[in-house]
Amino acid sequence: MQDATRFMHITHLLHATFLVEDLNRARIFYENVLGLVPDSMRPEMSFPGVWYNVGIHQQIHLMQLPNPEANLQRPAHGGRDRHIALSVNDLDTLIQKLDSATVSYTVSMSGRPALFCRDPDDNALEFIEYPTSL
Repeated sequence: MQDATRFMHITHLLHATFLVEDLNRARIFYENVLGLVPDSMRPEMSFPGVWYNVGIHQQIHLMQLPNPEANLQRPAHGGRDRHIALSVNDLDTLIQKLDSATVSYTVSMSGRPALFCRDPDDNALEFIEYPTSL
């Protein structure tokens, strides 16, 4: 029986996981375009994958596993699909990197300084420009 005076609080989002078909192709996007660095602390698992630190105690995990929704049609605008949102301090630099890598993106329909793109496996990512002081 639980003590009625105790609460469980969610304190952090620790990681988000994306399924990828080709880990090497995905790594080119996450490392070369987004500039993420693999975390060497990922334990040996029964499938290929990589972890990236994206903040204090926050990560993106990529797992090379069959996607159960491979044939699902995704909305053209990532903001109308399930996605993760990441803060960046310079949206213009990200736009230059995406353009150089010929990665398509759409700007936020809300007018905020934000954009949406998809990784090579159609996983949607939102990037929002926030000052570094936040």
